[in-house]
This record gives sequence, structure tokens and C-alpha cells, in this order.
Amino acid sequence: MTGTAAIIGGGVIGGGWAARFRLMGWDVRVFDPDPEAERKLGEVMANARRSLPGLHDAALPPEGAMTRHATVAEAVTGADWVVESVPERLEIKHRVYAEIQAANPGVIVGSSTSGYKPSELQEGAAVPGNILVTHPFNPVYLLPLAELVPSAANPPDVVTRAKAVLTEIGMHPLHVRAEIDAHIADRFLEAVWREALWLIKDGVATTEEIDDAIRYGFGLRWAQMGLFETYRIAGGEAGMRHFIAQFGPCLSWPWTKLMDVPDLTEDLIDTIAGQSDAQSGRHTIRELERIRDNNLVAMMRALKAQDWGAGALLNARDAALPKPAVDIAGPIPVMDRAVPLDWTDYNGHMNEARYLQAFSESSDRFMEIIGVDAACIAAGMSCFTAETHLRHLGEVHAGDAIRVTAQLLESKPKTYRLWLEMTVGGAVAATCEQTLIHVNLETRRASEPLPAVAERIAAIAAAHAGLPWPEGAGRAIGQGR
Repeated sequence: MTGTAAIIGGGVIGGGWAARFRLMGWDVRVFDPDPEAERKLGEVMANARRSLPGLHDAALPPEGAMTRHATVAEAVTGADWVVESVPERLEIKHRVYAEIQAANPGVIVGSSTSGYKPSELQEGAAVPGNILVTHPFNPVYLLPLAELVPSAANPPDVVTRAKAVLTEIGMHPLHVRAEIDAHIADRFLEAVWREALWLIKDGVATTEEIDDAIRYGFGLRWAQMGLFETYRIAGGEAGMRHFIAQFGPCLSWPWTKLMDVPDLTEDLIDTIAGQSDAQSGRHTIRELERIRDNNLVAMMRALKAQDWGAGALLNARDAALPKPAVDIAGPIPVMDRAVPLDWTDYNGHMNEARYLQAFSESSDRFMEIIGVDAACIAAGMSCFTAETHLRHLGEVHAGDAIRVTAQLLESKPKTYRLWLEMTVGGAVAATCEQTLIHVNLETRRASEPLPAVAERIAAIAAAHAGLPWPEGAGRAIGQGR
């Protein structure tokens, strides 16, 4: 269904729409009078190229072309879809719609407005039924939600076509069936925003403390289950009805500045409980808890990789944990950890990539022990892995406590050979044999290590020389055990 999308207004939101359409294979025609528009669009597109494709496990369509145009009419001529992202002033939007429909009366126009109702946008339009709200969230090229808000003037086929286009470019069209100012999502945001302003004005919290309350707490839960499914779990095995019975009375307490709340009548409770059952009733509370925990672990571990938000807290805690003393007399412990939930595959055990990750991190720890650390790298030296042979000898599951030990099998002037052994409960689950090369980071070639590193390796080599040769060391693929 790919085609041509016209973007009227190439700012933050319009630029995000342009990037998403292009990366999903659509050609894009842009009108924006800003003399800096081309630079800004290019920068947004660069960010989108480095982030959106990696969300998908298959190749995206060939990237669409982008052209800039001097007038609205020129941009929309021949377009299959029009995005309106001009400033939030109704008179400007009406003028733009008139220009669009004079040049391309049959095209559907999706407005990015966060506040106006579609009937307000359609006032005075030549073809009101072709204008509706498609409100996205920044960054448009990553966040999939688009609030699709039609009015009574929009024919069903226009709504169907709009859903199809939004779905094709990877978005979730949330069909808002009733016109209401600010649609759905921004009404929640405005309520939280107003309360935050009061907390600051009254000296209760700072901006950072408010953000911490969101990003370390309910923001993580909302990100993967929303509001009502989160509260369903809070109700325990009795579900949503019990949650309302337990916490509903709090709505009458003066906790917030927003005290205009509906009465919790039996009819309203029945409606909420019934809708919650339809949404989540196929899962038990224990199942929902496990789904929640899986999602939270995956998100927080992703945040760890970026050292941000809750992930930064976890990294700080990891750094504060004491490291065991290094005893080189025997195989050296280089990893002790539990297997995280997101390391398992469809068979329920740790997948090949995670075995390799565990051994890679173990090898990094060995490098740290021999002195190939930040100071060594700053001095222009490091170690690169040249060869790896990994054997899978037993299953490893989420939550298992794994230990990895390192034995130095061989040391040469520019290389060393390492044996890593992973155990679970004392039983060997996997082994990894690696050859690593000392590398000069300036020349990117093999080099003798720094004297302190060479001295440390020599000490470990001497200590490990008398250790038994590990079973399986030196084997090639296909050799028997």
C-alpha cells in the first residue's frame, strides 16, 4: 500500500511523521516555509535511521524519497495521504485545509492536533469528511500510538482507510469513538501536569523528584500494562472489583487538587469490572504478575544498557557490590550471577547468544584482573578476541545461579588462551575456549602487552601450569566427548 505522503509543517512532529513514512517505504513531499527546515528534517531523519530499523527483526522496505516544495498545493498534488502539523491555531489550519482540498480534493488529511476536535477542524471545509484527527506522540518515528478521532461527518470508508495507512507504517490507530477536547492520552497528561505544578508551587516536590516518582515507579508499570491492567493486579485474585472496593473510597479524600470525580455507582463498577474482565480475564493474576515481571525486567535491563533512569540505579548498585578477592592458585571465579528472565528463548532455556554474552563478560573480568582495564586502554593497549569455541553441555534456565571460572591454558608474547567453564549447582553447563590477542589500539595490530600486564599474566600462567587439563579443551566441532 506504500505511496506518497505530503507533510504540511516539518517541525518536531511533522519531521517525525516524515521519517516514519520514509522508513516504511513511502515517498514524502514536504512543505515548510522555515529556512532551516531542510537541516532540521535531516537531523530528525538521521536519528530515526539509527533507531527505528533496529526495532524490527526483518528488513524494512527500501527507504522512500523526500522532496521539498514551495507551496502547500504543490506538496499535496498527487499525494495519497496528507499530514497536517501546522501550529495549533484554528484559523491557520482552516486556511491550510482550503489549500489542500483545492489542489487534491479526494485526499485524506490527518491532523496532528493534540487538542482540537475533528468537527472544529472540518468547519467550512470543501470536503469535511476527508479531514480527521491522527494525533501522534513524540518521537513519532518510534512511539506507535496515533489517536484516530473522526466525527459524524467522516464516512466509514475514510476511517477504514486511515486505520490501514497508520497500521501499514507501524502505528497503533486508537479509534476514539467520541469527540472530546484533547482526545484521551493528553487528558491524562494534563491531569498529571496540573498536579505536578501544584506540588511544585506548594513546595512539596521539585521537578526532579516528580520525575523520579514517575520513572522509578508507576511509569514503568504503565509502560507495559497501562492503568487498568496494573490496578487489576493490585486487586489480587479477586481482580478489579476488589481493587475498586478497597481503593475507591480514596477518591473522596483530598489527596489531589482535581476533586471533580464521578460517583462509584454499582453501574460504573459493573462497567469497569466487565471491561477489565474482557481485557485481561483470560489470564490469572499469577500469570499477569509473571507477564508484568518479565516486561519490567526487560525494560529495566534495557535502561541499564543506557545507564539511565531505573537502569542507572541498578548499575550503581552493581558497582557497589563487593568483588571477591582474586585467588590465582586455581581456576579464577570471573562471574557469579542469576540468569535474567530476558536471557531465555522459546524453549525456556538460555539461548546461544546469552551463553556467549556470559562468557564475553567473564572474559572481560579476566582482562580486568590481568590489568587490561580503563587505564590500560587509555595507554593505547587492549585485548581482542580472535577465536571462540563454545560447547553446550546442559540446560540453563531463568533464575539459575551460574558461576564461570577462568583457567589460563597458554600464554605467548602477544596472545593468550583462556578456558572458561560455566557451572550450575556444581554441574558443568557450558565451556568456552578463547584465544585473545594483545593489540596496540593505534596500529590495530598484535603487540606485546604493557609490562605490568605481562607480569600479571606470567604469574597466573605459572600458577595454572600445574592444573589438570580441562576435559574438552582443544576440541573441534564434531569431535566426540
